[in-house]
Amino acid sequence: MQIRQTLIALLFFTSILSSFSQNPVISQRYTADPTGLEYDGRLYLWTSHDIDEQKRYWMNDITCVSTDDMQNWTDHGEVFKAPEDMPWVTQAWAPSVVERNGKFYLYTGDGNRSVNVSVSDSPTGPFKGVGNQPLITKETPNADVEWLFDPTVFIDDDGQAYCVFGGGPTKILANGKRRKNARIIKLGDDLVSTVGEAVLIDAPGFYEGGYISQRKVNGKTTYYFSYFTNIGTGMNIDYMMSDDPMSGWEYKGTVLKQPADNYNNSHASVFSFKDKWYLGYHTRKIATDRKVDEKIALRQRSVCVDELFFNADGTIKEVVPTLDGPKQMKTIDPFQKNEAETMAAQSYLLPGIETATCDDEKGGRMVTNIENGDWIKVSGVDFKEGAKMFEARISAQNFAAIEIRLGSETGQLIGKCDIVSTGGLNYWETVSCSVKDTKGIHDIFFRFSGQGDNMLNFNWWKFKEGVK
Repeated sequence: MQIRQTLIALLFFTSILSSFSQNPVISQRYTADPTGLEYDGRLYLWTSHDIDEQKRYWMNDITCVSTDDMQNWTDHGEVFKAPEDMPWVTQAWAPSVVERNGKFYLYTGDGNRSVNVSVSDSPTGPFKGVGNQPLITKETPNADVEWLFDPTVFIDDDGQAYCVFGGGPTKILANGKRRKNARIIKLGDDLVSTVGEAVLIDAPGFYEGGYISQRKVNGKTTYYFSYFTNIGTGMNIDYMMSDDPMSGWEYKGTVLKQPADNYNNSHASVFSFKDKWYLGYHTRKIATDRKVDEKIALRQRSVCVDELFFNADGTIKEVVPTLDGPKQMKTIDPFQKNEAETMAAQSYLLPGIETATCDDEKGGRMVTNIENGDWIKVSGVDFKEGAKMFEARISAQNFAAIEIRLGSETGQLIGKCDIVSTGGLNYWETVSCSVKDTKGIHDIFFRFSGQGDNMLNFNWWKFKEGVK
């Protein structure tokens, strides 16, 4: 009995340590293939969405999250769904997004068959398909690649847009030549058409996940092509550099060695936010932590982000994966309304919360599927000279409570909101409770207690100063 209790305690302690980390940045659903774009003071990430329990890759929607501090991420949900938003496809893989004139263009693969484009007036969608047909198929000139997917679109300084695509193992064709599978093609000014023929990017060991980024190096625009290598070269993220996106690529080395908690494919992207550079990638950490069957865990990935640094000559310093993720850029203001679906971490081993469309007030998202013991973490909350009251917008079908704790889900209890049924999960109320006078900057944990499945929905929260 003593040994069993010790093992349970050790497992509980280990789960807390792993769940406190900010990598992966999304733990309420499985995500992969991230791409990032800075817009209006926020960094937006769009990802593939791995469906729970899928035994093969069957991703048919795109998830979006955003941040303004690199630690707390707001969940915007699924912003594109196939075939609802694009009738001529069945799947949505490996997104890429660019913005032009206030419109956002989302490029996805229909499995490995074609590249398609949809458009929205907002980075959080909804995105709707345009063109009534694929943007790129194998009939596109010089686009005969093994897998026609993994698009990356970028807009150069002169306004010219390009799309990188392709994947698959290098093969010897009947004519004795090797089929190489990385391509780049110019896009039209409308961003929904191609110009001319695709051009080979001859990348050593290329397998999939090609991604082009650009930056100034000593005053000169430099292009980076990063990609996932095949088994023979170590299953890493390698990269090349050039001063012309259509030619002149030179192999430079490895951006990211295969992380210990990622035992198969990877897909990375390089992006900037507030003058810092980052690498987005995915692992199998959450599925591994949950001890999911390996055949299913293979297709249940989780997106991570780490800071990326350059040498003086423009080459990339190898990224070392971390659990903490990037440093927080700014604190959270607790005295304004904060969305519950903005979080740094959550109790994904319990099995954890989910988010969904909210039917309260102006809509948006909410935290749902809350069970006894679940918690969410908000990192770097600045209480300044003190907070004395807490408010939350909730709907509840059972008796429940929100515990407000500092530092961890078992940390100092500064307040507890006892909740009675609001009449059901579709009926919303604002509840409040006093809190111990709390000053300074803290990580706060909202821990939920009560009985029954899906005890309550959580829309937003805020603190008040100097009021009992």
